[in-house]
Amino acid sequence: MKKLLFIAAIALLATSIKVNSQNADNRYEAFGVAFYNLENLFDTINSNGTYDLEFSPKGAKQWDGKKYWSKQANMAYAISQLTTKSTPGGPAVIGVSEIENITVLQDLVKQESIRRWHLQIVHHDSPDRRGVDVGLLYNPRMFRVLNVTNTPLIIPDNPTFRTRDQMCVTGLLGGEKVSIIVGHWPSRLGGQEQSSYLREAAAALAKHIADSVLRVDPNQGIIIMGDLNDDPNNKSCAEVLGACRNKKDVTDGGFFNPWWETLDKGVGSLAYDGAWNLFDQIIISDYFLRSNRDHLTYLNHYVHNFEFLRTKEGTRKGYPLRTFSSGAFLNGYSDHFPTQIIFARKVK
Repeated sequence: MKKLLFIAAIALLATSIKVNSQNADNRYEAFGVAFYNLENLFDTINSNGTYDLEFSPKGAKQWDGKKYWSKQANMAYAISQLTTKSTPGGPAVIGVSEIENITVLQDLVKQESIRRWHLQIVHHDSPDRRGVDVGLLYNPRMFRVLNVTNTPLIIPDNPTFRTRDQMCVTGLLGGEKVSIIVGHWPSRLGGQEQSSYLREAAAALAKHIADSVLRVDPNQGIIIMGDLNDDPNNKSCAEVLGACRNKKDVTDGGFFNPWWETLDKGVGSLAYDGAWNLFDQIIISDYFLRSNRDHLTYLNHYVHNFEFLRTKEGTRKGYPLRTFSSGAFLNGYSDHFPTQIIFARKVK
């Protein structure tokens, strides 16, 4: 692939990029699409009984206003750093998870470090037992929402199971129609193998949503993002969703997963018991792999494991610097690193 040389343009708009080629004046726009698990971004009000008590002033974590606003400032600063040479104005879209309600997102986008981006919010209250949801933040200069649907995950053999709904936001990314499916798939509680069927069901649901969208409009891009609680090579991603490791293996309507190779290199978005995982994935449809750069095309991807987001010492050195550890308030960020994909297209 020919090497791209990036030239920053307008800070709050998508950047124009100049390409080294025989057509010396080709210029491109770049758009970032990110995901970030905000790790228990709860308010201080106990509105969900036992499940919410922990994150309240009288709970085990003594979650008061001082800690809440410190967490908000930290998360906003981390988001403010999700810029690249090709996207100095930040991501066009940021999927988020582990948020309690729309209020915490409203507080987040007003934080000083990202206020200038004027981020807008898409949110939906899920039936999750812990009371956490997924959401979408977007820069209205780069992304325009057209439609939003939310689909629950139903487990027939476990009718009382309640988890996060999957949110599908269809909109115009740089003027092109795309659908972004944001999910937070069931955890590995009870063991990875024992709980695998739940994530396989979540993957099947994501694929069903994507297939339904493509039946209506086959000429658009699909992005599946979230904390999937599985790695790229696990059955849910590799087999049920069918997200391929190699671009050449992606068929029409299929998916490419660039994070597979990233994890093989020892780079992850979270760590547990001395090993890295890459649960925070952004998986893209074949639409973004087409050679015609008049349309949005996959360019690059990042695990944003910035130094300030890492634990500095101890047995968890190098791990994400989380808010609490063993009950102690660390005034950190999240137990996950944010991830991001960059798309480019030729300026017409």
